Amino acid sequence: MRADMYGWIQASLVIAVVVGLHVPLGDYMARALEGGRHLRPERALYRLCGVDPGKEQDWRHYLFALLAFSAVSIAALFALFSLQDKLPWSLGRDGMPWRLALHTAVSFTTNTSWQNYAGESTTGHLAVMAGLGTQAFASGAVGICVALALVRGLVRRDTDQLGNFWVDLVRSTFRVFLPLAVVSGIVLIALGVPQHLSGSDQLAAPVGSWESVKLMSGDGGGVFNANSAHPLENPSAWSNTLEIVLMLLIPTALIRTYGRLVGSLRQSWTLLAVVGILFGLLLAAANLAQSAHTGTVSAAVGGHTEGTETRFGVPASTLFGVSATASADGAANASYDSFSSLGGGVLLAGMMLGEIAPGGTGSGLYGLLMAVLVAVFVGGLMVGRTPEYLRKRIGAGEMRYVVLYALVAPTAILVCSAIAVALPGGRSSMGNPGPHGLTELIYAYTSNTASNGSAMAGFNGATDLHNLLMVAAMLIGRYLPMVFVLALAGRLARQRPGVVTVGTLRPHGVNFVVLATGAALVLALLNFLPVLSLGPVAEGLL
Repeated sequence: MRADMYGWIQASLVIAVVVGLHVPLGDYMARALEGGRHLRPERALYRLCGVDPGKEQDWRHYLFALLAFSAVSIAALFALFSLQDKLPWSLGRDGMPWRLALHTAVSFTTNTSWQNYAGESTTGHLAVMAGLGTQAFASGAVGICVALALVRGLVRRDTDQLGNFWVDLVRSTFRVFLPLAVVSGIVLIALGVPQHLSGSDQLAAPVGSWESVKLMSGDGGGVFNANSAHPLENPSAWSNTLEIVLMLLIPTALIRTYGRLVGSLRQSWTLLAVVGILFGLLLAAANLAQSAHTGTVSAAVGGHTEGTETRFGVPASTLFGVSATASADGAANASYDSFSSLGGGVLLAGMMLGEIAPGGTGSGLYGLLMAVLVAVFVGGLMVGRTPEYLRKRIGAGEMRYVVLYALVAPTAILVCSAIAVALPGGRSSMGNPGPHGLTELIYAYTSNTASNGSAMAGFNGATDLHNLLMVAAMLIGRYLPMVFVLALAGRLARQRPGVVTVGTLRPHGVNFVVLATGAALVLALLNFLPVLSLGPVAEGLL
């Protein structure tokens, strides 16, 4: 069987599994996250932390709680990494220098998990389990919290209340992530992923419990420097397929959850169609670039094999890479720096698209909804009607927040990249000259701003300049969009729903799918067309 045909069969299987599982999981998440009584352990935790679970918050208080929790998380991780050598289960590893400790703390708190260090020689068991593992849960849950707040803003009327951040955080962690982590962790361990703490060698690590949460939470950080290309993190084709499914599952299921919460499954199927088209375009472009027969060796194996884990081959590595960059997970089972110039450009475009196909846990849903609001606004103007979505008016005030949201990523990526290129210390980190070196640098700051964490290995981010500049990119790229999303949610919640008439734009059907898909492409990729032309496109043409 030809390699490209095998690749499409595998991709079809993965997509079928994700689409099949997203229905029961999405329905369960809707019940678990919204409404219902508080469980006894949850009530005990609320009492311990002094939280009143029955008191809701407006968008400002919701945002303050989110930022306070994130700030405390960064401080705790920073202390853990800096003082690692003085703590138990350090395996004799030294504490991190303060710049690296700050970068790593911010990286895992923002769900980015870019690692400027080799995990097997830098972090001990305590840092992995109590630090990185805890934040893999928490940072993914924060994204779901913001998505829930935006959904409530669309559904509620005449109120400024968007729920309780602490309740949303606890429910996301203990009702969604924890059960899935246990089940998927057991399956991965059964497939050969190790889970033990004995000994002090580099291969003794709690990989099984970490691997499951790293994939399904959008975290993506690896116990080992090779990430999911390491045979202890990803031992077989079966584990490779499961890891791809885990990366896509929760972001896709949240689309179903959204349909349940707004009381219209047609909305969820419409959004799923948009996501499917975008994911299919990325996958088709990447496969076309990676399967190009440029020589005798590549013709024999079906594509570019440099940097590819030979146990999986080109098609499975391409599917994994597209899933990791389109889902905001950032894991890797191959060297993305060794992808073809245009293949690496597709991975870069997946992040520049806003990682909405299906995106991160929570961040993918609210990013997709922001693109939908652009489509609604443009469509409403085209038919000469006041733009509305779910009977909420989308006027100049609402679009102000949408536009500000859309400008954060391109501004942060291009400004940080420009600063790095302008300084000798920034340029020296590029492992290659010419367009490919520029692609490596742009990829790094796109990955940090988009909370992805994947990297082109030729780029050296472990310098004082890049550690600190990446911290700025991660904080801006993660939290500033959340400010605009929550402000928009508060504004929408205060509205009184309008009346649907014959002239109202229907937010479902083929026409709306095409409109929303086009809005997502235009909104994201046109901002980056010049830099893509200077990087991967120029390299591909040369």
